[in-house]
Amino acid sequence: MKRLIVPAVLGWSLMVLMSFSVVAQADSLPDFTELVEDTSPGVVNISTTRTLPSRSSSSFQGFDNEDIPEIFRHFFGDRLPMPPGNDAPGQRQERQSLGSGFVISEEGYVLTNAHVVEEADEILVRLNDRRELPAELVGSDPQTDVALLKVDADDLPTLELGDSEELKVGEWVAAIGSPFGFDYSVTAGIVSAINRTLPRDVYVPFIQTDVAINPGNSGGPLFNLEGEVVGINSQIFTRSGGFMGVSFAIPINVAMDVADQLRDDGRVSRGWLGVMIQPVSRDLAESFGMDDATGALVADLDPEGPAADGGVRAGDVILEVNGEEVERSSVLPRLIGRVSPGDDVTLLLLRDGREITQEVALGSWPNSENESGLADRDNQVRLGVSVNEVDAETRERLNISGGVEVTAVEPQSIAAQSGIRAGDILVSIDHREVTSASELSEIVAALPDDRAIPLRLFRDGRSLFVALRMD
Repeated sequence: MKRLIVPAVLGWSLMVLMSFSVVAQADSLPDFTELVEDTSPGVVNISTTRTLPSRSSSSFQGFDNEDIPEIFRHFFGDRLPMPPGNDAPGQRQERQSLGSGFVISEEGYVLTNAHVVEEADEILVRLNDRRELPAELVGSDPQTDVALLKVDADDLPTLELGDSEELKVGEWVAAIGSPFGFDYSVTAGIVSAINRTLPRDVYVPFIQTDVAINPGNSGGPLFNLEGEVVGINSQIFTRSGGFMGVSFAIPINVAMDVADQLRDDGRVSRGWLGVMIQPVSRDLAESFGMDDATGALVADLDPEGPAADGGVRAGDVILEVNGEEVERSSVLPRLIGRVSPGDDVTLLLLRDGREITQEVALGSWPNSENESGLADRDNQVRLGVSVNEVDAETRERLNISGGVEVTAVEPQSIAAQSGIRAGDILVSIDHREVTSASELSEIVAALPDDRAIPLRLFRDGRSLFVALRMD
């Protein structure tokens, strides 16, 4: 009888211990109910409308009548039929998009992503209490993907802002937004990594999370467990178009610095060093006598840029900026970009095996008012180059009638990834001749996305083509 009692007691004890374990585990998981109740009123839905040019009855699929290929004329004559599902000729077309945002002040300022409101003709902000308010775009910064809106309302519910510098990998975070148009959806997860650098987003040290983010979440807030906003949900990594466990948020400290400049000045000013950099590989590190492959190698300089004026040379390795280590070359633009133009920075350089310190007064990059001559700042940012007019002597020597000279190439930009260098002379893009900086802006603005575009340039007196792929 005793032999039967002992296993029964052991089994009962094991069940009790397992029950306590489950209860303890449940108690250790975060409860987001209070956070959601407190913060939801400050989260908004953002819808935009963009009016597209009306379709002319004399064109089809991008062809004017005189450009219709002969094979099409053989079957359809000079007027091609409208493809099924397209709008009738002359009818106004509208494109709508949805996103998220959040209120940062009682005066009606709303923060969201720049791509949510890009090229929008109308912006509508819908609050938690179902009020719908037209919004004015105060300003946007494509470089950080931050936009500031203003609605005409008082005493709006606002969200408390946290300090993204205090975030740690592994801590719990939550997001509220409108994925696929479903308002005020809540998802949660942990911080997977911090200070992530993404291609073409060199000014943002992204927060990586595994919080479920989908189309429509963009611009919405990322919260810590105290209910403070620590980031703006901005991007996802996906192969299918849906969530795959890798999401990226803009740190709120970065976003608020941009928002303050947009509110005060209508634009964002960043420091510019005027260098073209490349990573330091292990082989390069060994050749320079370095123990670790860190820093940013100066491959080229704008001869009239701040770095050249400050004594920086090609072949220098930038190890620190104002005492902050440059762990990778991709970190340098971020460190320089957050310093105001005109301010001095202290660079720790490795030159000829010795560490030296150099003081450099930064210029402004990019800026529609600088010496580059580009008329349209957004288009300059899109391509990532600074240019000057080509002098008459150079045009005569190369036997060209126009062209612009590249004075600087932004690291990680489309131009840099396409192989364009400082000193190149751009002659044509997509078979359109470039004769001035303003014309370059117009051509870049009209380039299609996600298609390779031929660009002709002169380098060292020789003509060559490179392929651009716009985003």
